[in-house]
Amino acid sequence: MTKRIYAVLIIMLLAAILTPLIYWQHSFAEKPAPLFFGVSFGGQKVNEAKLLIDKTKRYTNFFLVNSWDLSTNETALNEVCDYAAKADLDFMVYFSWISRTVYPWHQTWLDTAKQRWQEKFLGIYLFDEPGGRQIDTGSWNEEQGDSFQNASGYGDAANIFVDSISSINSTLDLKRRGIPMFTSDYALYWFDYLAGYDTVFAELAWNHSRPQQIGLCRGAAHQQGRNWGAIITWTHDHPPYPAGGPEILDDMLMAYEAGAKYVIVFNYPVYPEGNPYGILGEEHFEAMKQFWIHIQRHPQDYGKTLGKVAFVLPKDYGWGMRWPDDRVWGLGSADGLSALIWDKVNLLVGRYGLQLDIVYDDPRFSLSKYSEVYYWDSRGWD
Repeated sequence: MTKRIYAVLIIMLLAAILTPLIYWQHSFAEKPAPLFFGVSFGGQKVNEAKLLIDKTKRYTNFFLVNSWDLSTNETALNEVCDYAAKADLDFMVYFSWISRTVYPWHQTWLDTAKQRWQEKFLGIYLFDEPGGRQIDTGSWNEEQGDSFQNASGYGDAANIFVDSISSINSTLDLKRRGIPMFTSDYALYWFDYLAGYDTVFAELAWNHSRPQQIGLCRGAAHQQGRNWGAIITWTHDHPPYPAGGPEILDDMLMAYEAGAKYVIVFNYPVYPEGNPYGILGEEHFEAMKQFWIHIQRHPQDYGKTLGKVAFVLPKDYGWGMRWPDDRVWGLGSADGLSALIWDKVNLLVGRYGLQLDIVYDDPRFSLSKYSEVYYWDSRGWD
């Protein structure tokens, strides 16, 4: 009888010790929530890209080859992509434009990328910040400048923006091959998607409102049936460019809880001089590690704060929305609607935070998914 009691006690003791360990091992080994997390590389040399991959591959699953120098060197580009795939990282590649004559190998490279790297190759990051460039310079592309200057109104400007991106050769080269198209932006997300982007990364940067930028990008993506992501970029326009580790961790967690499919840490240029990892330091890598642990241990937090409320902007109103007198379509400063909309957006962001999506009045897309809808002209405010 005594032996039996001892045996039971030993079994109970082992269970008490091993059960938490088994649970921890299982939960930590679970695949993270369905998102891609990683870092961008904007350097020039293959060995620098490999060094960054080696540094981050244990706590990321994604790599953005964000270097035009590599995208114009077939041998170097293939070497980096091979290295990322071998490290079990999914990746995409930046192209400023897809060449048909200057770099004719671009065409055959696109033809064979899926076959060579299978599902590891996610697509092409084409151009950069088209919406933001439109707002700040009056044209997302220098070749389109005169067209926008002659726009007869906001609707015409919207059509020029959408048509000029969707019909350009680089876009058509991707679409006819079925290769997904990505970019980052800080304005006009709605029109980026209309122009054909499959995924846009909202830039969490400077002192811009994170809930507002997420609401604009996520709202556009959800209304148009696309994916969205977040890229944590500069906080300062001078060295040191990024915020500290705790700040970028907060941004990553916010994007995760808001349901971003991609969370990326931007990495360009180099600071301090001689830093082998671009502008990132140990505090940033530590923040990335902490985020990686969090998303594996807390998959229930993914998308826990989705857009349930919509604020509806006027149709084709391409306003930058970073400050009250931001430009409209890059064609002039704020107009009579800007101050009114600015006040209402800030009121709703303060009230709903990450639950707010900011969308456009467009009859092609239903607002039925939202529990509450507020319009710029005061409809829905009663």
